Amino acid sequence: MKKLLRNRGFRRELAALLAVEAVFIAVGFVLGPVCGVFAVCFALAAAAVFVLGAVKRYRDIGGLADGLDRILHGREDYSLDRFSEGELSILQSELSKLLVTLRRQSEALSSDKKFLAESLADISHQLKTPLTSLNLAAAMLAEPELPADRRQELAREITRGLGRIEWLVSALLKMSRLDAGMAELAKNTFTAGQLVENAAAPLLIALELRDVELDTSGVGSQEIKADFAWCSEALGNILKNCMEHTPPGGRITVASRENAIYTQITVADTGPGIAPEDLPHIFERFYRGKNADAQSAGIGLALARKIIVNSGGAVTAENAPGGGALFTLRFYKMAV
Repeated sequence: MKKLLRNRGFRRELAALLAVEAVFIAVGFVLGPVCGVFAVCFALAAAAVFVLGAVKRYRDIGGLADGLDRILHGREDYSLDRFSEGELSILQSELSKLLVTLRRQSEALSSDKKFLAESLADISHQLKTPLTSLNLAAAMLAEPELPADRRQELAREITRGLGRIEWLVSALLKMSRLDAGMAELAKNTFTAGQLVENAAAPLLIALELRDVELDTSGVGSQEIKADFAWCSEALGNILKNCMEHTPPGGRITVASRENAIYTQITVADTGPGIAPEDLPHIFERFYRGKNADAQSAGIGLALARKIIVNSGGAVTAENAPGGGALFTLRFYKMAV
């Protein structure tokens, strides 16, 4: 009761009730002694009901607050269902929804924190290898009696290492922009032929040096509506992956077709194909398959899938019936 009296709202309500009852009692005695006694009895009963109701209400509110405090301090098994009856039911229902939302957000934050820690560890590992090689090559270049041909070879190795680090950092930045929703994907209209040509252009010299043929005779002028630059990046990463797994004298075949729902581009190589245990993970970030190149960072295909999915498309990987890997990209003409 002392706690109730310290509550300003309760004091105001009680004062208002007593004032009304005083008027009611006064009127009762004016009408007669019997009415006055009846008014006093009714006023006492009304006051008792009011006080008892207030005590119960504030006790329930205190119990609800205590329950929330327990849940916030780790008592996940504590339930608010016992407040499902009475005037606190609406508040209990809304608080339960809020708690469910907070729990989901907490789980998502924990998952994101774990993923971030794992990603940082993977990035650190990916950068450590080329940096170690660069340090060794730089130390060897400092030797005064190093032959000229060996010096040139080390310089080329340093250039390759720096190029790999630059690509790795660039890919990670692009991935982080897509993850954070900071990359605005435009809706350009272009043909499959234009996309393949633009994606393959940076790889033409490397393809020639590796003696790998790129056959694009099956690519037509089917229309695609997506972000041209980002989709070129995605297709380029897939072509690069196929190039790295195709032996000298092999071929990469790109073809396109369309129907009323989507425009499809397929990329097939004559390499060893994808190991069955790698197929479910081929597009996972930092995943390196059984036949992965020693210089592979496991980012290219993950970035390609991220771009295509964010563009409203889809990409799959499988082994072609005749051997080799087969990638299928679909750019939908409507939301599916």
